[in-house]
Amino acid sequence: MTELSTLLGPTLFPMVVFAFATLSVGGLAAAMFYPRLAQASPFKRRFHSLAALGAGEDVSSPVDEERDRRKSVEKTLRELEEKQKAKSRKAGKPTLAGRMRQAGLGWSKKTYYTACAASGAGCFLLSVVLGAGMLVAIGFAVAGGLLLPHVYVGTRRKRRLKNFTAEFPNAVDVIVRGLKSGLPMPDCLRVIAAETPEPIRSEFVSIVQDQTLGIPLDEAVQRLWERVPLPEANFFAIVIALQSRTGGSLSEALGNLSRVLRERKKMSAKIKAMSSEAKSSAGIIGALPFLVSAAVYATSPDYMSLLFTTLTGKIVLVGCALWMGMGILVMRKMINFDF
Repeated sequence: MTELSTLLGPTLFPMVVFAFATLSVGGLAAAMFYPRLAQASPFKRRFHSLAALGAGEDVSSPVDEERDRRKSVEKTLRELEEKQKAKSRKAGKPTLAGRMRQAGLGWSKKTYYTACAASGAGCFLLSVVLGAGMLVAIGFAVAGGLLLPHVYVGTRRKRRLKNFTAEFPNAVDVIVRGLKSGLPMPDCLRVIAAETPEPIRSEFVSIVQDQTLGIPLDEAVQRLWERVPLPEANFFAIVIALQSRTGGSLSEALGNLSRVLRERKKMSAKIKAMSSEAKSSAGIIGALPFLVSAAVYATSPDYMSLLFTTLTGKIVLVGCALWMGMGILVMRKMINFDF
């Protein structure tokens, strides 16, 4: 050290000693705190991790988003299908009030039973006027009282559901055009409730009233399917429920639904045209025995009267009626197509 101080001189030696001391202290401090200094800041760590993920893996690629959306749609469809199956099992056949509601009749049960009594009384009086016995007149009265109002309500219901099926695609097109022009969905429903013909108008009036009471749109449309048990109303409810849960373009979805409904209508007309020949043949075959019997009775009444005056003839008539009824039902089942 004495030689080094002699060599460096009294001025330079203290500076060299200070420099070595500083380096020593700095080295010790670096050795003690290097592990902490070597760790990057949270910002840099997150930045490097995201950069690595972006370079190596597709975190949110369009394919993954499309797959997730498809899974969400499939899950929603399964839930809707389970709910509709549960409602169908619970509902079963429509009640008397439901059938009258679907027929567009504002009758109460009391009015319906009054119509049954009036029909029975009318059939009884007609049978008595025509000279039938008391027992036969009572039988006609019971049959007429139970059957005529039921047939009337069923005919009205079938006609109303048919009219709904014919006009419903036009109502969906109105919604599609309204959405594309910038109108919100409730305003489109109000336009349909105000300007479309029956029975579309009354059913959409019920939807608008449900929404006014605070019921969500998907639930209000689901009630439409409960009031009008048709596949078209069910499709409409499914589209609205899917859009409300998974998002997407509602106008595009309803446009596709409109095309599907019109294709179903065309298919129904095509089936009706193709089955018209079979229906005509079935009608001719079913009416032929009655026409032949009437012709034989007109030419040879004594020959045909044995069927009405003898026990064997009456048994033959009952058997023929049963077999004819079975044949007509089988032919009806063969020519009625469901799709």
